[in-house]
Amino acid sequence: MNKNSLNTIQQNGYCTGCGICTSIADPGQIQMQMSSSGFLRPVEFSTISPLSQQSILEACPGVHLEHSSANTEKFHPIWGPLVKTRTAFSLDQDIRRQGSSGGVVSALCVYLLEMGIVDFVAQTAVSPTDPLKNILQKSRNREDVLRAAGSRYAPSAPLENIREMLETGERFAFVGKPCDVAALRHYLDANPEYYKQVKLLISFMCAGVPSIKGTHEVLEKMGADKNQLASFRYRGDGWPGKARAIQHDGQIFEMDYNSSWGEILGRRVQFRCKLCPDGTGEFADVVCADAWYGKDGYPDFTEREGRSMLLTRTKLGEELVNKAYDAKVIDMSALPVTDIEKMQPYQALRKKVALARLIAAGLANKKFVNFKRMGLVRASFMINPISLLRNAVGTYRRTKVEKS
Repeated sequence: MNKNSLNTIQQNGYCTGCGICTSIADPGQIQMQMSSSGFLRPVEFSTISPLSQQSILEACPGVHLEHSSANTEKFHPIWGPLVKTRTAFSLDQDIRRQGSSGGVVSALCVYLLEMGIVDFVAQTAVSPTDPLKNILQKSRNREDVLRAAGSRYAPSAPLENIREMLETGERFAFVGKPCDVAALRHYLDANPEYYKQVKLLISFMCAGVPSIKGTHEVLEKMGADKNQLASFRYRGDGWPGKARAIQHDGQIFEMDYNSSWGEILGRRVQFRCKLCPDGTGEFADVVCADAWYGKDGYPDFTEREGRSMLLTRTKLGEELVNKAYDAKVIDMSALPVTDIEKMQPYQALRKKVALARLIAAGLANKKFVNFKRMGLVRASFMINPISLLRNAVGTYRRTKVEKS
């Protein structure tokens, strides 16, 4: 890894924008900035030491994903390490409604805080000064957690300040995208003394990070003025909930989930997300997702009471979920593993074609990623070879023009 490694990762389209490199390098050496394409990217301001460069390379989820051998005992080629699979929802009706699905992530966070298991929860929330900007919030009570509830379909770099949080000596849980959690897991494995502070890693399934330009397009099609926003949310206040913009003059604009995500935001995700073999949070202790009901073989986005898919991936995660259930924080029901694909068909498809896409991108870039024990070979045998070929050819062509 040379002094231009960050540029190389970005030029190849492998950067996820998580910010872990900022925390590994010395203070001020790297800053996360919004690119012309509308994504957060690291900018190097001074030469990074060889030791830091190697640490960045090992933690960067864009180029390195690797399960330990201990995590492959109960490993599903599509869904990763699994202890138990369930559907669930928060028994707190406010949390259930404000969360993106059944409010389980928020309910678990509140439980961790109220039981004194953690001092705070590190999670992405809307900036108090800019309705379109994401920040890493230290949630210390139920009110803070509710403020962070609901999906934020825009760039975030929750790990750019993670070292500062570790230096406080406080105990915390981390909530993030699959790539954020993978990066932090690798960092903790390399610095195991920090596991005394980081009590739990929680993730949610992710279909990709859209450019901030996607949000601007949503606002434009709503008829809202992005310069006059008092507040904006992508989802929540129902399931799946609507995108809602409120202007300073009191005007309210809304757009349904299928239109905002399906027709705009989902089509503007960064290139690395199109290669992603881990949209399901395989490196987390606990993972939640929308447990969509089906309609004609597809997820049904009709508004109804929220329901989360709840996967535990480690013994630690399973213990927490059972304690929260016993404390009547959440309700949950068994979910056969075979039913997960019915609720999250896109996640199943992207894992099956990930190997073909990654090989194609590697050939186009002449630079391959380092992914190990991810089940990619087995997953690729679960789909028609013609589909693999089409994905490989399409990715090879896109790699030449889409990287940003």
